Amino acid sequence: MRLSVLIPVYNERATIREILRQVQAVELGGVEREVVVVDDGSTDGTGEVLAAEDGLHGVRAFRHERNRGKGAAVQTALRQARGDVLLIQDADLEYDPQDYPRLLRPILGGKAQVVYGSRFLGEHKAMYFWHALGNKLLTLLTNVLYDTTLSDMETGIKVFTREVAGKLRLRQPRWGFDPEITSQILRRGYRIYEVPISYYGREYHEGKKITWRDTGIVLLTLLRCRLFDHG
Repeated sequence: MRLSVLIPVYNERATIREILRQVQAVELGGVEREVVVVDDGSTDGTGEVLAAEDGLHGVRAFRHERNRGKGAAVQTALRQARGDVLLIQDADLEYDPQDYPRLLRPILGGKAQVVYGSRFLGEHKAMYFWHALGNKLLTLLTNVLYDTTLSDMETGIKVFTREVAGKLRLRQPRWGFDPEITSQILRRGYRIYEVPISYYGREYHEGKKITWRDTGIVLLTLLRCRLFDHG
């Protein structure tokens, strides 16, 4: 069994070395791992850091010459991944790789093919109120549209098998990625297994990027995927 950890990254020079160290340090038993990192046109020196890490300890680094968005970076990582199980990990240290064993357990035990790490079920640093509210509203709409009971559709930790990955037809390049992948997973008949994870949300002065303006993009993508996208 091989796990591919997919890390989309944009302007994370301050954290990229540490997240790579954490991913490589977590104990996975007999599960092999590779780390597929896609630098989405960073301008702060992230690319130079990744060039030095490329080829070391299972790291495979790729680069977009211009910034195209998280969704586009994940799509590139999916095309390059070689694993039987794929895990999407943000590069900003908000999510802890020590949660990987519990995230993989339902898949390795044959209970699920898709696992989401829920920030609302586990211990977490208090979030911004409006961010938490926006997340809950978007998750509620997902549950209404797809008859499910998710607690955290927008989580940055999503795990799925190679079979599931082969059925995805992702097109959204930016913040529409999360509703699009969730929509396609549910529309194809997979039930999502949620696992509690720890979460340490960044402040804006630490580099947090998503804003309330992005919530509108997520909302419109969610509705479009449900009502018009049958691919």
